[in-house]
Amino acid sequence: MEKLALLARLEAKPGKEKEVAEFLKSALPLAEAEPGTIRWYALQIGPSTFGIFDTFADEAGREAHLGGAIAKALMAQAPDLLTATPVIEKVDLLAVK
Repeated sequence: MEKLALLARLEAKPGKEKEVAEFLKSALPLAEAEPGTIRWYALQIGPSTFGIFDTFADEAGREAHLGGAIAKALMAQAPDLLTATPVIEKVDLLAVK
């Protein structure tokens, strides 16, 4: 059962919006390979604002994701693609359908 989540907000540099979108789409297989990640969503919130929302059953799954392949790839590409370091918030889920 999903109890925990992460909410990350990303702001693309001008002209890098398509590259950020493609990066997020390409990360899906990495998320699918993480046994502790229950759900993983890549979002476009506005023209240059993107997000990632993922859910976990426990803290071990959430921490594994934070140290996993997606996070490493994102941080490696962040200086080229993003205006700032992604804002990542740990979230407690109160109700899930």
